[in-house]
Amino acid sequence: MSGNGFKIAENLFKKFVSSKGFERVMEKVKILNAGEGRLQAELVLGPEHQNTKGTLHGGLTATLVDILPTAAFMTRQNGVIGTTVNLDISYLKPAKEGDTIVIDCNTLKAGKALAFFEVEIRKKQTGELIAKGFHTMYIA
Repeated sequence: MSGNGFKIAENLFKKFVSSKGFERVMEKVKILNAGEGRLQAELVLGPEHQNTKGTLHGGLTATLVDILPTAAFMTRQNGVIGTTVNLDISYLKPAKEGDTIVIDCNTLKAGKALAFFEVEIRKKQTGELIAKGFHTMYIA
């Protein structure tokens, strides 16, 4: 997964983090690989990513499951963007400041009106599954 798909995902991310919108929270996410409807990224967790208990905030986890599949999808159908219609996330283990998390996104199916994605978030150091998400997107 590299080449043109990676460039598409990287350019989309640059637009996200340079915006004045909510997507700026993704500024420390680093895209590792992208192409053919898949994307892998990583994030070193800082204090700004934590909840009051000192673990990865569930809202940031949901944001990763929401935004990263869009970039994965763009590597498959350049220029096509959609709107989230459903997110389903299971929070399985905590991650703490200093942990590096790896986010793997996969396009399961893309039809004429809907696309379906699977997202796994793991601790890079141990491979432990932190969260698993499913994202459904309406294709505009």
